[in-house]
Amino acid sequence: MDYNEISQENTLFWIFRTFRRLWFLYEWLSSKKLNLPDLETGNFVPVINPELQFALPGKKVHRQRVLDNMPGTPGFCPLVRRTPLLEEYTGKNLKARAMAVIDRIPSDIISRTASFLLLKDSRASYAIENEVPPHKRIERWGQIIGQAGTNDLCIEELIRLQEILIGDSRFIKTGLRREGGFVGEHDRETGTPIPEHISASHRDLSDLLKGLTSYALRTRGNMDPVIAAAVLAFGFIYIHPFSDGNGRIHRYLIHHILAENGFNPPGLVFPVSAVILDRIQEYRKTLLGYSSRLLPLIQWEPTKDNNVVIKNETAAYYRFFDATPHAGFLYSCVERTIELDLPEEARFLQRYDSFKRSIEEIVEMPSRTVDLLFRFLKQNNGTLSKRAREKEFRKLTDGEQAAIEEIFKRIFE
Repeated sequence: MDYNEISQENTLFWIFRTFRRLWFLYEWLSSKKLNLPDLETGNFVPVINPELQFALPGKKVHRQRVLDNMPGTPGFCPLVRRTPLLEEYTGKNLKARAMAVIDRIPSDIISRTASFLLLKDSRASYAIENEVPPHKRIERWGQIIGQAGTNDLCIEELIRLQEILIGDSRFIKTGLRREGGFVGEHDRETGTPIPEHISASHRDLSDLLKGLTSYALRTRGNMDPVIAAAVLAFGFIYIHPFSDGNGRIHRYLIHHILAENGFNPPGLVFPVSAVILDRIQEYRKTLLGYSSRLLPLIQWEPTKDNNVVIKNETAAYYRFFDATPHAGFLYSCVERTIELDLPEEARFLQRYDSFKRSIEEIVEMPSRTVDLLFRFLKQNNGTLSKRAREKEFRKLTDGEQAAIEEIFKRIFE
């Protein structure tokens, strides 16, 4: 057999494999069965190439003799490409590195570190939305984040989370939107919407969220947790199913998928929201990377109450998109929490305990007073201000004050 014959045979083989994939995808997407007999012979070929995209192990479909390795369902199935950056991240085994960090920290410090990181993430999640809620609300949402991964995702669970988040719903409609939605501004004079992102049509919300929650179930234990978390969380924020609370639930979903898949150490939450807050411009760029391309495809009109109404079919834009940039961004955030935030928080608590013990050797103080002393020293670069010396800590002698300032500088500087 000469070269041309081999080339022709390979070409025909490739065409047939491609036809089987297209045949499967047509029936998968349309739920319509073509008038073709089931195949009886042939190797099973993957629907998507696992060397090019993140895919599931695959389930045999005998009709087209393909392996259904799609990560989602026709209701929701964004894909992530295997870029060199993501291959590098997945090869780092960050889960094992997190456990290695934990193993080097005393158990009592780990417990306190977990509490601090939980509160830090909850506070940051509000700050991203430019909100400064009462401390009790921050603590309440932190408790919810701490329970991430315990309940299966479904529409009812998402609504429950929103109701907990909103609390007082007298002026905010909870549950799925019953009208259009957008993210952006209003014209100052006319009130006309100026959207930078248009949410999914309210008519499509139920089906989209069923697809999204099916994705969570389908990928559980079958896909890299950070990849799955990025697809699910950013898919949710693009759908924007609620009138309020979408951003915090979007970030909650990151915690949910990581915890559900056992990625983070038990009882510990990676403060992803705090990292996002530090990288807010990069976060915004990641979000707008898809929203800006989506906006010209959506036909919309302003409503009388300065909302938007969608005039064309848009559901597919939220079901299928390239989530590769989102996965890269999330992986960079998770890596920073493991390599920097987690060990730094633990080191701080160890230093603070050393500071507290050293202070108690000089003068007896309640824990609350030691904490106040620490904050004063931190605010004034390691020295007590004149106000602090004359008021809260006027009972300290000059020698005690000098010794305390020396201890602070030795431990923290």
